[in-house]
Amino acid sequence: MHELLEFVLRHGYLLVFAWVFVEQAGMPVPSLPLLLAAGALSGAGKLNFFICLFFGVLATVCADLIWYELGRTKGIKVLQWLCKISLEPDSCVRRTEGLFELHGARSLLFAKFLPGFNAVATPLAGIFRMRPHKFLLFDGLGALLWTGTYLGLGFLFSGEIELIARNASAMGGWLLVLLVTGLAAYIFTKYVARQKFLRHLHIARISVDELKRKIDAGESLVIVDLRHSLDFEADPEIIPGAIHIDSKELTEKSNVWLREREVVLYCT
Repeated sequence: MHELLEFVLRHGYLLVFAWVFVEQAGMPVPSLPLLLAAGALSGAGKLNFFICLFFGVLATVCADLIWYELGRTKGIKVLQWLCKISLEPDSCVRRTEGLFELHGARSLLFAKFLPGFNAVATPLAGIFRMRPHKFLLFDGLGALLWTGTYLGLGFLFSGEIELIARNASAMGGWLLVLLVTGLAAYIFTKYVARQKFLRHLHIARISVDELKRKIDAGESLVIVDLRHSLDFEADPEIIPGAIHIDSKELTEKSNVWLREREVVLYCT
């Protein structure tokens, strides 16, 4: 952290802009330590707080505009791709769409504080055609809140951050080993849980070709489309004869099919 403070001081405001932009554009380079460091240097009178805030907000909005346009032009495929590379792809789409449906444009105000949701909130706004001026207003306010919070924390606790920096420097490589070990343990836990889920899912899985053969053969099937309402709105095509039901209503509406008929569920 001590080296980070010196690095930020040496390269100034453009570093804040570049680092925040790269993170918000999707690269795994967390900008939180940088914003805390910039805030701490502002508290020590070595950087201007408001110039740091300006460049942080500008970088965030510029990166978000790229994702917004990708959502507008590429549609739901962008969200599906982002969720494929997440640690929890099986619940990513539904969880993020649920938050966006519940809060709408207001979700952009707190999206930056939610790991995972931050990456998909802005393309979602483009996918569902949020008006550009409305997107810029709420995204700008969210960027201001997020950047200002961490710069402000660094500013308020600049003395403590200097102390942490000295202690971290004294620990040397052991601190890096500790952080890497913790991250590896978290990823491993998520990976094991996902493999367990996939093994369970594989037991009852049916391929597209198998389903097509059953339909062509005239088998008695009930096909249920469980896509989220936002997915359905973006791509309303449906398998012929399928029933569209929200997953939350699945148990409540189970009486719409006969028990002896085979039920096939599909979603995003």
